[in-house]
Amino acid sequence: MAVVLHSEVSCLRAARPQDAPALQALIDSFAAEGLMLPRTLAELYENLRDFIVYESNGEVLGCVALHIIWGDLAEVKSLAVSQKLHGRGVGSDLVNAALEQARELGIPRVFALTFRSSFFERLGFVKIEKHELPQKIWGECIRCPKFPDCNEQAVEIQLAAR
Repeated sequence: MAVVLHSEVSCLRAARPQDAPALQALIDSFAAEGLMLPRTLAELYENLRDFIVYESNGEVLGCVALHIIWGDLAEVKSLAVSQKLHGRGVGSDLVNAALEQARELGIPRVFALTFRSSFFERLGFVKIEKHELPQKIWGECIRCPKFPDCNEQAVEIQLAAR
């Protein structure tokens, strides 16, 4: 889907292999501020099919991943939008695209770990306790250098069945 915004051609689309370096640069810019974990190129290539990108005039300026955790549970992760586009709805568009994918896959519950829970709450997510996500905590968080002292907030949304 392509849209024209102020003479820019912009779209949300599935990530492609050639996007991996741009994804890494975008994600790592926020990781440098301690707002998310860095991702290696190997991790990005391995999980590339999870990613949706926001592209404008051929440049990747935003991304999000929908990562399936279990048969009924997925995570929105690696949400990053270029600083120059903050406040323009790109993050919301990316999360909504990920939620649409979850609906298409029949996944009824989606969560995120975030430092900005109010952003997700505006999209219909509610705060939950991290202990309600044992698959995430014991499958991935336990390998994080911030574990167990991570101060991210867990949020989730229940999706209507189709």
